[in-house]
Amino acid sequence: MIDHVGLEVRDYRRSKDFYAAALARLGFELAMEFEGRVGGFARDGKPWFWIRQGEPAAGVHVAFTATDGDAVDAFYAAAVGAGGEDNGPPGLREHYHPTYYAAFVHDPDGNNVEAVHHG
Repeated sequence: MIDHVGLEVRDYRRSKDFYAAALARLGFELAMEFEGRVGGFARDGKPWFWIRQGEPAAGVHVAFTATDGDAVDAFYAAAVGAGGEDNGPPGLREHYHPTYYAAFVHDPDGNNVEAVHHG
């Protein structure tokens, strides 16, 4: 089991605003912040998704579990509304499995961010 994940981002404030909007739809909140350069997003009280000012790696893909398809839809709308770029609208991805419902968005640094509900 993974305890936590961290991404480096070029513009901390822009990415913080993006993730705060997108992840709120999945039950996350910004729970910890250090020096205005590092932030930890928590669900159920434990911060496990972190961003920090730095030089982003290329080709990162992070998938967040959604409680249902409506949460996937809400994540996608909020992420695109917060400046994310569409990388696959909400829908079934039966090539993964018959009830794989997901949406994909590129964050401000080009990371592939997904919300998924396994049905």
